[in-house]
Amino acid sequence: MDEKRPKRRKDKYNPYTLTKIKDKHILSFRDGQGVLQEITIDRELFELLDRFELDDLSFLNEVDRHYEHSELTEISLYNRAAALPESVEDAVLRNLQYEALYNAIRKLPEAQRRRLILYYFGGLTYAQIADMEGCKYQTVQESIYAALKNLKNFLK
Repeated sequence: MDEKRPKRRKDKYNPYTLTKIKDKHILSFRDGQGVLQEITIDRELFELLDRFELDDLSFLNEVDRHYEHSELTEISLYNRAAALPESVEDAVLRNLQYEALYNAIRKLPEAQRRRLILYYFGGLTYAQIADMEGCKYQTVQESIYAALKNLKNFLK
């Protein structure tokens, strides 16, 4: 009677099959011409090959769980990046836009420039700026709106 053994995964590097029928231990495989060959082997060799199969299966499962099978190329790493690197053209364009913005901010009247910087870059509210400068909330609000209008005109 054929002994029940767990199904083992085969790959091109482990193409043989082990079978135990009563007291016979059989190693079967296909030769180079594709002909099925069956060889009777002793118990010790059978157990050694069986252990190797189990170890090999354990390794293959480990590879499946923990390693990638994809080829890591510069293109695949680029496509998988969380934040794509900025191109030279984009960096130059961004720097030119920042430079134009800074130049436009420098052209603003002192009060508008100071309030705009405190609001947008300093993170202060209109009320905090008004308290700091000792003026009304509405004055700060109007000043920042005027600064934005002037910036739009400068940047056209």
